[in-house]
Amino acid sequence: MINELKELIKNKIFNAIVELEYVDESIIKSQDDIVLEIPKDKANGDYSTNTAMRLARVAKKKPLDIAHEIVEKLNMKELNLSDISVAVPGFINLTIDKKYLLNIILKINKEQDAYGNADFGKNERVCLEYVSANPTGYLHVGHGRGAAYGDSLARIMKKVGYNVHREYYVNDAGNQITNMAYSVYERYKELFGYEIEMKNDYYFGKEIIEVAKTIQEEYGDKFLDAFDLEFFKNYGTNKLLDNLKKDLEKFNVNFDTWFSEKSLYQNKAVEQVIDKLKKAGFTYEKDGALWLKTTDFEDEKDRVIIKHDGSYTYLLPDIAYHANKLDRGYNYLIDVLGADHHGYINRLKAAVSMIGGNSNLIDVEILQMVRVIENGEEVKMSKRSGKAITLNDLIAEVGTDALRYFYVDKSLSTHMDLDLDLMKQKSNDNPVFYSQYAYARICSIFKNAQDVGIKFEPVTKFEKINFDSVNDICFSLLQYPNVLLEAAEKKLVHKLTHYINELAYQLHSYYNDQKVLTNDTQLVMEKLTVLSAIKIVLKDALTLIGVSTPEKM
Repeated sequence: MINELKELIKNKIFNAIVELEYVDESIIKSQDDIVLEIPKDKANGDYSTNTAMRLARVAKKKPLDIAHEIVEKLNMKELNLSDISVAVPGFINLTIDKKYLLNIILKINKEQDAYGNADFGKNERVCLEYVSANPTGYLHVGHGRGAAYGDSLARIMKKVGYNVHREYYVNDAGNQITNMAYSVYERYKELFGYEIEMKNDYYFGKEIIEVAKTIQEEYGDKFLDAFDLEFFKNYGTNKLLDNLKKDLEKFNVNFDTWFSEKSLYQNKAVEQVIDKLKKAGFTYEKDGALWLKTTDFEDEKDRVIIKHDGSYTYLLPDIAYHANKLDRGYNYLIDVLGADHHGYINRLKAAVSMIGGNSNLIDVEILQMVRVIENGEEVKMSKRSGKAITLNDLIAEVGTDALRYFYVDKSLSTHMDLDLDLMKQKSNDNPVFYSQYAYARICSIFKNAQDVGIKFEPVTKFEKINFDSVNDICFSLLQYPNVLLEAAEKKLVHKLTHYINELAYQLHSYYNDQKVLTNDTQLVMEKLTVLSAIKIVLKDALTLIGVSTPEKM
């Protein structure tokens, strides 16, 4: 479901333009090109459109005159509007009928958490890959941002009808796994008093020592004189992967598939994709290496996929992995990658074009850097370990709810500061506390009503409520389906947190302005019906970003 009224208004405005013969392919060619915005000044109505100004060149008339022509063809009653006006230099302002807005409250109480559901993505099978950190250590601050964003996006996309599969790509076949294995082995020897050699590209985290200890506990000194590289690679990968899974579960993040890079080699998928690329004419040999013609697909330069020594570059298994996704029937791929992968976008799109025929099959979302701030200063090291701050450190410090909310409260493409002091505050300045407190306040009102013997039943019509007191609330609730759709289609999860914050603000304002429980039974039921609708939407929205809704605070 979407904001049906908004779509109806856009449709009727477009029909008016068609009648007036002002349709222009480069400006407005369908109702989707009609822009309805919410004016900053409420005196200008609930919606406003600049359509007339955009058509001035085509119509060869003043925008004001065009606006009046369009308005003459609109039926207020049919559009559930109470007023349509024209303002200089050519805006058309529209005010929604109060009764229609109040009916949104009734609709939400009827549909419950199905309000906002849609089937827009019903034909899309989406493979959404995020986090995909190497199993060589703990998740860090940046991984947390990708985890919160990816999981929230998956939930939102499912809400509006997409068939979303959440996937973690386990890099368990490259040099980093070999280095991890040697790192564990050196620490294993150290436990028996042997001198060790930790090379620069080895891993020095305490988790490596923990893996070595478990090997010592389970196998004793078995490997001291008989190093088994494959055993250490497999054992280390599994143990470190278990750590990642536990941290992500604690962070309220789950995956449908943990896809092994190693399986691509075991199943000969890498060799198959090489043959496919060669047969299609996308490769050539130069300086003893095999190159991919990615410049044919807007990449800045061609890329090597097999080096002169016969070893593969990291791009090749990535191509095989994306070919595997397409072979599994996914027709839309989303990769969430770190800022250091920005230059990877074009070559990945080029590769998907080669194996799938269309670069639009994939979207690559890049997350920007995250800083941790405490007492106004950047914190780079964990107080407990003296090492880089991990996701687990942050969860222990501020909790999953605050962290999930703050991670998705800004656009993924902007740099982010995580203010630990603010995240721990129990005040209105802390947006997650503010929104959860709004939900808890509603629960408290219903509890108080129950305590005085009021049995709540949503009303089926409004007779006594002061509409002006709930106008903003009704209008915000009307927007919810479209906020979800925009967040899903444009992959802008922060649109939802901004919506949550606005709805929480309206609830707090209403709470401070209105006494809900009075001797007027009908009016009490009407007000509780409004609060019930807010409660339903707040819970649904917070759940979509992985944040809990406590009933007491």
